[in-house]
Amino acid sequence: SWTLRNTEINNKFILCFAALRIFLLVILFYSIFAISPDSCQVWFKLNSTTSLLKPATDHHRRHGFCTLEPLSPEDAEEERLLLESTAWPETPLLPSPLSLEETSDPAHSTFTILPGKEGRQWQIGDQLEVTINMCDFKGRPKKTGGDVLLARLHNLSLVAGVAGKVVDHLNGTYTAVFSLLWEGSAQVQVTLAHPSEAVTVLQRLNVEEPDRVYFKSIFRSGNLSQTTACNVCLRPTQQPQCNYTDVRTGEPWFCYKPQNLSCKARINHSVKRYDWNLVIVKSGPAGYYYEGVWHALGGSTVNQFNTVTITQCLKGKVVYMFGDSTVRQFFEYLNTELPNLKEFDLHNDRKAGPFISLDYTNNILVKYRFHGPPSRTAPVPISELRYMANELDGITGGSNTVVIFGIWAHFSNFPMEIYIRRVQNIRRAVVHMLDRAPDTLVIIRTGNPKELTLTVALTNSDWHSYQTNKVLRAMFNGLNVHFVNAWEMTLAHHLPHDLHPKPPIIKNMINVIMSYMCPQKGG
Repeated sequence: SWTLRNTEINNKFILCFAALRIFLLVILFYSIFAISPDSCQVWFKLNSTTSLLKPATDHHRRHGFCTLEPLSPEDAEEERLLLESTAWPETPLLPSPLSLEETSDPAHSTFTILPGKEGRQWQIGDQLEVTINMCDFKGRPKKTGGDVLLARLHNLSLVAGVAGKVVDHLNGTYTAVFSLLWEGSAQVQVTLAHPSEAVTVLQRLNVEEPDRVYFKSIFRSGNLSQTTACNVCLRPTQQPQCNYTDVRTGEPWFCYKPQNLSCKARINHSVKRYDWNLVIVKSGPAGYYYEGVWHALGGSTVNQFNTVTITQCLKGKVVYMFGDSTVRQFFEYLNTELPNLKEFDLHNDRKAGPFISLDYTNNILVKYRFHGPPSRTAPVPISELRYMANELDGITGGSNTVVIFGIWAHFSNFPMEIYIRRVQNIRRAVVHMLDRAPDTLVIIRTGNPKELTLTVALTNSDWHSYQTNKVLRAMFNGLNVHFVNAWEMTLAHHLPHDLHPKPPIIKNMINVIMSYMCPQKGG
């Protein structure tokens, strides 16, 4: 068991980052149950690690200093519907001063596995329901919803697992629903990624502090070199700004103008540092693990591929990969696993790219390029900093063309409107590409749960990633595209959550991708 001192926090927002360093709480509690004809015994194991909690006292403002260009009426209406349909349940305003004892506490929270229908033994195909009751540090039931809860059902000995769906009843209680998909015992695990009080803070941060992750560019002319801060939007100051808004997509990007150099002298982009001071698609689980292998639900089949069958599947194809480092994992996997696929050294930074690999014997070409700013990776030359939508417009497409992309991790400190506008531009480019080449295969990777260190909780929270996944799926709903559900494939696996899922999970994602490309093949 453990206790925390009841400490009150200064209500000034300027102290929020210091408070976040102190009050950090991520919760894990789980229960093991067995399916047997005799009885079902439930017991608890409690662990605690680290996550995020932060005080705030006044209403988070609806509008920060980001001023976005007006959208077309059609895009504006879509944005409104997306924001409404993906809105997180309203979280409570934080009192001043805030006491930790009033926040969600896993040690006092409980959950109960509900009995099967008519008391009978559970069977494969049944739905298991778990009731979760959240309490604060004094053991008092919470009266509001908004906690970020992740749930999975798994069996370590069988290397089996499936993600659960959590329903918020907006009164401090939740229901987690699991599909029973294998025979034998299983373990229910519920993780509190962020208490509702932290969501209140994260919502406020994304409006008032979107520049808590900020970027820089080097400006150079001759022997004179200066560095200034850059971002999607900059705080108004007396310092002039350089406007680098993309002329084709309208994507905004600004840098403070250096004192003695022109805006044309900008040569690179990099992350500076972390500053501490429609209709939503509804569905059951996308799939489950059994014996370490991902099995898709909903009619699709995931075949198992080895080096030989991956090469056969890729033969004669051009594969374009766009996105962040989680998409780069696919490029690196293929380079490692396919002996004839050789990377051509472009002398680019290993985190930034772009990269290209070729298999001359089998006529395979694989390319990777980052999705464009914002980029938290290593410094990138301006000539290589290209928006994905513009790159997609340059792809001819066809039956031998595969486009794989993912875009999520670098947007989590911004208001959701900025992400929606980026995806609108990407979707337009995808629609144009499919219009001119309908047999082009498009595969989209979603975001995934991560290890919530303090830095990640502040700048790349699971709360935000979950919302971007909903937006992404809603915006591409009805188009001829396919998804790699990285969220469920990571959540359902027994390995720890990580921004970059571990190799066994990546291997299963590759099998999903290859099954879209070559549904009749496999190892």
